[in-house]
Amino acid sequence: MKFAAWPGLAAPWAEVVEISQHLERTGWDGLYYADHFMPNQEDVSGPTQECWTSVSAIAALVPRVRIGTLVTGNTYRHPAVLAKMAAQVDIVSGGRLVFGLGAAWQQNEHEKFGIEFGTVGWRMKRMEESVQIIKSMFANDRTTFAGKHYTVTDAPLVPKPIQRPGPPLLIGGGGEQVTLRIAAKYADEWNVWGSPSTLARKGAVLEQHCEKVGRDPKTIRRSCQALVMLSDDASAVAQARERSRQPMLSGSVDEVVETLGQYREAGVDEFIVPAAGLGSFERLRETYDRLMQDVVPQLR
Repeated sequence: MKFAAWPGLAAPWAEVVEISQHLERTGWDGLYYADHFMPNQEDVSGPTQECWTSVSAIAALVPRVRIGTLVTGNTYRHPAVLAKMAAQVDIVSGGRLVFGLGAAWQQNEHEKFGIEFGTVGWRMKRMEESVQIIKSMFANDRTTFAGKHYTVTDAPLVPKPIQRPGPPLLIGGGGEQVTLRIAAKYADEWNVWGSPSTLARKGAVLEQHCEKVGRDPKTIRRSCQALVMLSDDASAVAQARERSRQPMLSGSVDEVVETLGQYREAGVDEFIVPAAGLGSFERLRETYDRLMQDVVPQLR
């Protein structure tokens, strides 16, 4: 089982670089960054650094681990331009990019930046067309595609990404009818928030979609994340679980190890630890270090 970290991009840039380099030095397998332009709340004035330019810089500054987007909002950029960006980041990183893509969900970003939001179905159809364009541009000398939402004509992509036929495409989301169908058909990796039981259930649905398209589900790497609270204070843990709106991995070292073992049994190949909820920079680093020292060695 692999373990990755998900530092936030709201911190000052110097802190983002410092924690990213620290995580790489201390043995984490990957780093992921969210693609957002502003906080998902009424007050949108909080700092939010742009994902792809940040990932490109981190790729040059952090030499070993996989570096990915978790996940790119498809509506924010034309897929041909996005393919060009991803190819360049893969080159900068020396072939370590994980290209995470989702349909996009944060409504306030669309409204304030003048980006069409549409319905969920509309966004999903756009994402499926984007996936086809991007994968074709990675693999082929020229790409022509005429869809309902996107058109490209004899589009080149030079230079190509280092990873061939392209960086692993990670599809993010848990929608069982559409998202998992798209993942089964096109993705190299699939990611979702959830508990071990959620991963087991949705993983079975992914396998059903794979069977329909004639694909071996073992060829799709599975990753997930949950909020993390590592504490021996049972009362504090219980309160945090009660307050959390997201799945939470919480408890003592032994409890966290046991739950991560359940994730592994559910087919999870990589567990991702978000910075959200971990507090100040020093507390964030302390939690990541304790996980790496006390928890991770028992599961690798």
